[in-house]
Amino acid sequence: MKKARLAVHPEYTVGEISPRLFGAFLEPIGSMVNGSMYNPKHPSADKQGMRSDFYDALRLAGLRCVRLPGGNFVSGWQWKDSIGPRAKRKTHLDTAWAQFITNEIGHDEYLAWAEKTGAEPIYTVNLGTGSLQDAMDCVEYTNFEGGTYWSDLRKQNGHAKPYGVKTWCLGNEMDGPWQIGSYEKDPRAYGLLARETSKAMKWIDPRIETVACVSSSPFLNHYPDWDMQALQECYDTVDYISLHHYHSAPPDDPKALLAGYQAFESYIDTEIALCDYLRTKKRTKKTMMLALDEYASFFRPRGEAHLGLGGRQNADMFCRFDPDRRYVRHDPDDWSARRRPPAASEMLAALGTASTLLVMLRRAGRIRIGCATGGLDCLCRTDREHVWKGAAYYPFAQLMRWTRGESLDVRVECEKYDVNGYAIDDMNQYGGFENVNTVQAAAAWNRDENALTLFVINADLDEDQLLTVDVRGFEGVSFTQHTELYAPSPDDRNTWEHPDRIVPVQASGTQCENGILVARIRKASWNVFRFE
Repeated sequence: MKKARLAVHPEYTVGEISPRLFGAFLEPIGSMVNGSMYNPKHPSADKQGMRSDFYDALRLAGLRCVRLPGGNFVSGWQWKDSIGPRAKRKTHLDTAWAQFITNEIGHDEYLAWAEKTGAEPIYTVNLGTGSLQDAMDCVEYTNFEGGTYWSDLRKQNGHAKPYGVKTWCLGNEMDGPWQIGSYEKDPRAYGLLARETSKAMKWIDPRIETVACVSSSPFLNHYPDWDMQALQECYDTVDYISLHHYHSAPPDDPKALLAGYQAFESYIDTEIALCDYLRTKKRTKKTMMLALDEYASFFRPRGEAHLGLGGRQNADMFCRFDPDRRYVRHDPDDWSARRRPPAASEMLAALGTASTLLVMLRRAGRIRIGCATGGLDCLCRTDREHVWKGAAYYPFAQLMRWTRGESLDVRVECEKYDVNGYAIDDMNQYGGFENVNTVQAAAAWNRDENALTLFVINADLDEDQLLTVDVRGFEGVSFTQHTELYAPSPDDRNTWEHPDRIVPVQASGTQCENGILVARIRKASWNVFRFE
């Protein structure tokens, strides 16, 4: 049996863990809004047509924050046409996703739904087709007490008290050539717009914080120079930068999925270094924080790829015009063309998500906001009628539950492996990963409750491992439990009919004596060790 060793000590801290580190991202594509969030024909629908079975499940899971209402969608959305009586709202075309936007779900419904889930909303304003004035009016409508046109209109529309939205994203992926109103060719112009918009929004509500865009993918040929130029102009007035990354792995190479944590670490560390360079250059004491507010790690089949581009593709590759494109009007009660959860490898997909979550916990000193693109689906799987828990629910929910206090630096000694380079398409091309850990770990230390939680992935897909953990530095705590999430077959998956095929169980045989824990961790498994 392979062996691995971890060491963790309460004095080796990474930083305070933000309560918004593990959140979700919402955009009206697929079925997440029309079908899961909103379906007035569903038996559980409330007066607004929202499915209470869905938002109740998210509340029970402990969802901390949700970024909404987009996404690429938001760069063409006109929020002012989405408020007031539904019968009078305007229908528009969403050119980002080729769909009709009827605005049955509008600004107020998004924020009211967030309240129902118990999650803090993180709101994205339109800086594509929208204007600085639109952003100012949105803050006034949303957060101002009253006595103005927009704040009084909010009251007339049924929400007497301000929503109190704290965090505002200044556009979405504004460097992306696929984006409506892209600033791909002029990062300084976006930086100046973000600077002035942030100032104006904070003059309306000084309590808010703002998030500026940087490169929306490390694969783009202007990364990271675009980031530097944009951030130089707005560093003084914004509070976070917005990072987006989607890691893909081909289904026939599952080791590549669990190696993707290295891609996230490289991207995050580059942005931290860039921000710290600017802090010195600008002679300021302000430390810029990070929001990884769109991300995922998932299997994608290989498509057509012109090898060797390695992220150096030209913008026109994203601007091809399809004469056969048709706009779709989604019926929230019709699931015939909906995206569905993966039919196989659900446990591996859950580990891919968990691996990224552990990266964020290991960088918690600088990442203060996290919004997983598939986070809502992780926490509550849905179809037309039902809700249930997929395998990814358990790592996500356990991290939300037990990451209070400080993140600790976990030292890992384990066997490693390499992944050869591969290409999914012209954009997503990887040069390979070297020295990938077969054991991935992170820890949270709650000093107030004298509780330590250690999260461990056995990323070896073929063998169990004997794990030794040194926790001798923690006085007054005792080992209480080891739970493991494991699927005997790669084809196992949770469904509405069989929701308990992949669930955490108490591991047997784990022992801890004199601060040394010894445990067997199964191949391709998620493990949680609790000390209290």
